[in-house]
Amino acid sequence: MKTLKEKVEAYGLNKVLAYMDSDYENNIPKVLDWLERFDKGGLYSGAYRAVREIIEDPDNNWNVYLKSIYTDLDEETRCMFMKNFLVNAAILGRKKQLDIAQKEDCNVPWAILMDPTSACNLRCTGCWAAEYGDKLNMSLETLNRIIEQGKDLGIYMYIYSGGEPLVRKKDIITLCEKHDECVFLAFTNGTLIDENFADEMKRVHNFVPAISIEGFEEATDSRRGKGTYNQVIKAMEILKERMLPFGISTCYTSKNVAEVGSDEYIDAMIKNGAKFCWYFTYMPIGNGAPTDLMATDEQREFMYHQVRRFRKEKPIFLLDFWNDGEYVEGCIAGGRNYLHINANGDVEPCAFIHYSNVNIKDVSLMEALKSPLFAEYRKGQPFNKNHLRPCPLLDNQGALAGMVKRSGAHSTDMASPEDVDLLTAKCKDAADRWEVTSEKIWINSPAGKKSIN
Repeated sequence: MKTLKEKVEAYGLNKVLAYMDSDYENNIPKVLDWLERFDKGGLYSGAYRAVREIIEDPDNNWNVYLKSIYTDLDEETRCMFMKNFLVNAAILGRKKQLDIAQKEDCNVPWAILMDPTSACNLRCTGCWAAEYGDKLNMSLETLNRIIEQGKDLGIYMYIYSGGEPLVRKKDIITLCEKHDECVFLAFTNGTLIDENFADEMKRVHNFVPAISIEGFEEATDSRRGKGTYNQVIKAMEILKERMLPFGISTCYTSKNVAEVGSDEYIDAMIKNGAKFCWYFTYMPIGNGAPTDLMATDEQREFMYHQVRRFRKEKPIFLLDFWNDGEYVEGCIAGGRNYLHINANGDVEPCAFIHYSNVNIKDVSLMEALKSPLFAEYRKGQPFNKNHLRPCPLLDNQGALAGMVKRSGAHSTDMASPEDVDLLTAKCKDAADRWEVTSEKIWINSPAGKKSIN
């Protein structure tokens, strides 16, 4: 629950956003001045400078992108997103999280990733969720309790994964209604998005899908099943027609990296209406997971450079879960910026790290953040001075295994528990090669040069 001071601050900031919305191009410079004065800790000073540079150049791709937010999106949905994301999650929420983290000596995340269900209507190659079946579900009451406790910690960003979260469409909409001050995002295969659900999205205004897609038709269908690509494109058409915000989630593998890292791919997704793209690299999680889909060091370097070029040229917001470590000073898991709660309720440090000490059905969110494995993460972060090697599993051999053993954490894979040493061994060759390649990139990057000096 917000304090009186937070309510007053929120009221003022929302008035500022309404002023900006009334005449975006003319009023945004004044809004930036107000926001910067409010940001006494300088959390977003770099962002304010960047936006000022953008709006001074009408041909800048980011200027084109910002304008598209006003021309392409439904007004009510845009206004609620701006209020919930900028005011609640990014400004007021982040201040509260940092204050509590310092007071309690534990990480407090900006976002919570949680799985309503392990059920999925697809069986994608290399996806650990396919091995869990449809037996695991968190009740609506449990999901609601997580959000209630999260808001008390200043957390207003909630992300669903799975399984396929839209198997629980009705509950997801119920939570959007109940917590209309929050932003809800879902990593979804997109095949369950139809006209009726899109209308519900437009009614509640605070749900944004990130649709999984692996490239064009052949690449997507080869991993996700024949006909999936066309269903995904149809979902995008439905959302774009209703002027609803959505993005894409793309896993780059050894098989599709050239395609998903191409201009043609990003341009097509922009044309389809995507406002953001979230890149992940394939991880061999789970006993029997194929290792030949892991990207090589050359392919990971290719994506590093492509994403940075796209950011200078394309009107779309891009994130690279691993290669953006240089911007966030390494690993963001373990509650530092986010955590994961699986469909069984196990509180895990990361969507890719299936080990835990606690279950959210038995403990509070704060108790989970203070659990032994999360304490190990806080103590170890960053796991490398080279922030292009952020991950304790993929990039730093032995780091994850050490934390799991010291904390006494257990595998949360109920069907086939995975020994952490065997998991680590699968990533050894990739980690060794990336150590050499990333060091060459790091020492020439702005962040790397700064760390050396």
